[in-house]
Amino acid sequence: MGKYFGTDGFRGEANKNLTFEHAVKIGRFLGWYYGAREGKKAKIVIGKDTRRSSYMFEYALCTGLMASGADAYIMHVTTTPSVAYITRVDDFDCGIMISASHNPYYDNGIKLLNGDGEKMDEETILKVEEYIDDKLEIPVAERENIGRTVDYVAGRNRYIGYLISMSKYSFKDVKVGLDVANGAAWQIAKGVFDALGAKTYVINDSPDGYNINTDCGSTHIEHLQKFVVDKGLDIGFAYDGDADRCLCVDEKGNLVTGDHILYIYGLYMKERGKLINNKVVTTVMSNFGLYKAFDKVGIEYEKTKVGDKYVYENMVQNGHRIGGEQSGHIIFTKYATTGDGILTSLKLMEVMLAKEKPMSELAAPVVFYPQVLKNVRVKSKPEAQNDPDVQDSVQKVADDLGDSGRILVRESGTEPVIRVMVEADTDEICEKYVDSVIEVIKKKGHIEE
Repeated sequence: MGKYFGTDGFRGEANKNLTFEHAVKIGRFLGWYYGAREGKKAKIVIGKDTRRSSYMFEYALCTGLMASGADAYIMHVTTTPSVAYITRVDDFDCGIMISASHNPYYDNGIKLLNGDGEKMDEETILKVEEYIDDKLEIPVAERENIGRTVDYVAGRNRYIGYLISMSKYSFKDVKVGLDVANGAAWQIAKGVFDALGAKTYVINDSPDGYNINTDCGSTHIEHLQKFVVDKGLDIGFAYDGDADRCLCVDEKGNLVTGDHILYIYGLYMKERGKLINNKVVTTVMSNFGLYKAFDKVGIEYEKTKVGDKYVYENMVQNGHRIGGEQSGHIIFTKYATTGDGILTSLKLMEVMLAKEKPMSELAAPVVFYPQVLKNVRVKSKPEAQNDPDVQDSVQKVADDLGDSGRILVRESGTEPVIRVMVEADTDEICEKYVDSVIEVIKKKGHIEE
């Protein structure tokens, strides 16, 4: 990760950590890098979520792009996966999404995508950062070389058409609840489900610039759970602010997590001979119960570091077709280069309709193990993690648990914190083993006072 850009873009509080000057410079660099540097006019597409500051960043990026000679195509309020899709199929040089995903409204972010709709490579990101820090000089465009903006709402409509084409079944008479989180899915999700024949019921679809993710969406799933039960719906789907993740609620109001989704669709693929390599890609934070369920049906799995970036990299490198995170970032590489919440919900509908079973029955084989996770602030993450006595205590827990649970100790990517997590048959067992490792970390003097 660079100085400004993390695994999911440049993110921070608007005009505090991430400012409009940053956005102008990002636009300036990209417009030159993909255009004037190569003697052509760059074409760059931009989308945004519903945050108040997204408009400011959109105009700032456009200003920078045009000043460097690029044409900026504006999709307006749309989802991250729609920008990735349009960047790829409409032959743009790169794509930009303005969003802080599931964060509160006062945060925002700038995500950069390459011409294939994938997260931009580290080498290019570092060059962007050099320009932000005034370590590079680039010329401004003049006369006929100055860029322009193009209204490209047609791109969003093309994406909606693509989603509709993904469904093999009519949703006629299926009662579906959607929580669009007052975010980017607001103008897209309902139209897709309506076009496919569903009886669609939507909540949190009145964005005002401030209420994105506020007590709604996939980070507050309890509201959709109650809505599904109260309305007697067949299923419900909740998205986050930029709609690259999806969580589900079954007809009984039970939560269906990303782990459940990986199992449900992974098994569906295996049964049809579509699960390439017989593997599903997960992160280390997937629940032990998912792996037990996979074992029972003979599905193999990979485990990556936390982050959909690492999931996607593993999938591309090894030719796997499905992967994701417990949080609901699910990637189908045959159809998309990023997590896509609406696409994920369509794929779950496909399984439910193909098997003619309610979602509760499809999700039932994944029985979550109790989990206890504790964060320990330490003086040095590497020293605490690599201490031989700490490693011995972790190994002892792993040996004691055997096949009945697991322990995971990892460093936080953003804080001076070591995370100690145990999954086992009971909360008491989890608590006991987590505390035993933390006690060793404390005895060895690693804990920050």
